[in-house]
Formats: sequence, structure tokens, C-alpha cells
Amino acid sequence: MAEDANKNQINIELTEEVAEGIYANLAMIAHSNSEFVIDFIRLMPGVPKAKVKSRIVITPEHAKRLLKALSDNIQKFEETFGAIKQSEEAPKFPINFGGTVGEA
Repeated sequence: MAEDANKNQINIELTEEVAEGIYANLAMIAHSNSEFVIDFIRLMPGVPKAKVKSRIVITPEHAKRLLKALSDNIQKFEETFGAIKQSEEAPKFPINFGGTVGEA
């Protein structure tokens, strides 16, 4: 029985670089009949151009699994920490977001 369990295990490697993560505060999703494309974007105030930091391409089946996994995790988070507040307006950044502002 233990041998069957080992057959179904996946060995996942997480490099130090990937483990650090990438900050994104915007996601854009597009799809075709065969795939979903999720772009994770970092939008910084005062910078006219946002950068795509990571693009993930998945199948429709995996997109549906991701939706379920996110939904389950959000439910568990809110049970532990309370409801996540969500505003209908666009996020606002402080004027000096990202550090001090210098003058030359």
C-alpha cells in the first residue's frame, strides 16, 4: 500500500529565487478556447507604464481548479482572520508610495 502512495507523489522543487516571490498588485486574465493567460502586473503610482512581472498560461481545466483552490483558501482565511474588505473603487496609493521623495 505504501508503494502505491509513493507512485502518486510529486516531488516539487522550489528554488530560492522562486521562493522569494514577485510582488504584483494587478492581474489581467485573457482566454482562448484552449488556454487561460494570467498576467501578474506591478503598477506603481507616478509611473505611466506598468510591468508584467509574470505570465502564467494554463488549460481551462486547471483554471477551474485554480478558481476552486482560491475560493477554498479565501474561505479558510476569512474564517481565521475575518472578512476581507473589498472596495469598488480603484486602489489609491499615497503620494510618496515606495519611499522618500528627493529634490535636486
